[in-house]
Amino acid sequence: MSTTALAVVQGSYTMAMRAESWLGGQLLTDDIPIAEGSESRDRSLAVPEQISLTIPRRDQGYDWDPGTDPTHPLAAYGQVLRIDYGVDVGNGYEWINRGWFLITDSATDGDTVTVNCAGLLTLIDEATLVSPFQPSSSDTLASVVRALIEPALTVSFDGTLVDRAVPLGMQWDSDRLGAVTEVLTSWGAAERVTEDGYLLIEPVSDAGAPVLSISDDRDTGTVVRWAGSTTRDGAYTCVVAQGEDANGNQIQGVVYDISSTSPYQFGGDFNPLPVPYMFQSSLLTTVAQCRASAAAQLALLRRQAFRRLAVTMVPHPGLVTGDVLAVTGAGLTNARCAIEQLALPYSPGEMNLTLRVL
Repeated sequence: MSTTALAVVQGSYTMAMRAESWLGGQLLTDDIPIAEGSESRDRSLAVPEQISLTIPRRDQGYDWDPGTDPTHPLAAYGQVLRIDYGVDVGNGYEWINRGWFLITDSATDGDTVTVNCAGLLTLIDEATLVSPFQPSSSDTLASVVRALIEPALTVSFDGTLVDRAVPLGMQWDSDRLGAVTEVLTSWGAAERVTEDGYLLIEPVSDAGAPVLSISDDRDTGTVVRWAGSTTRDGAYTCVVAQGEDANGNQIQGVVYDISSTSPYQFGGDFNPLPVPYMFQSSLLTTVAQCRASAAAQLALLRRQAFRRLAVTMVPHPGLVTGDVLAVTGAGLTNARCAIEQLALPYSPGEMNLTLRVL
């Protein structure tokens, strides 16, 4: 977003939506009339993104009811939508790309058409393996991920990841996305679909400077209200990753939550005894790999159970899950928080965020 658009969304502004429909790499239309809609994202889900759109059945002489036409722009036969959020910056709209989404169903009721979409990882989630998948002796973690994902999505790897060979004898029977998840877990990596529709594989990390500061300041703040929540569900004080070395011996690596600011600190008030999360993978062949994988898994677990803050604020179309914000309010002062869930309206309204205090 430009500095002008960033300044505009700090207060009340005029917004608009636009969407394109594509099928097999061909543009079907670039002017879908969105009357209203919403976008939700949740990093804890296998497919994080969900979209709901309401479209007038007839607009400018065109019938938006897909009927039985498999090539209609709103049909659910492989059509994907590119959705942009527009911010009026005074001399026109600046368009912010929200991403590419697969149409999962559409239905006409009277004068409106309701269209539901999901993130592109749906293509992987629904494509169970026809036969067991066995890596070859020359395969690496990266090549296995490519083999499981492409050509449905193009995979891009963060340059800081260190690739390694896959042990012989690995096999996955049916769950394609589960196989990808196991590879990434052993690698200390996570996946996300970028706004351009690529699948980015990157290290699990909460590093990075805040992309935005939010507060409930009477004059400059954009936050309407706060609400905190805590839970013991899914909380662990250590992670145990188990594997097998080249001689068939069981190995493991243990990582403890030793952060002095963590409410789940090992040996602390949460529980004086260890509360372990344990997992096993034949992809882990050294103790160092087990420890690295356990450390990444601990970071992933913290996304589900940690200090959480629900925020209602003026919509900001530049935000996505994983972004780090600087939060002032609700007892926090310039605290780093990561977005774990969000709900963005596609019509005038309020945006809801679930933040994790880092």
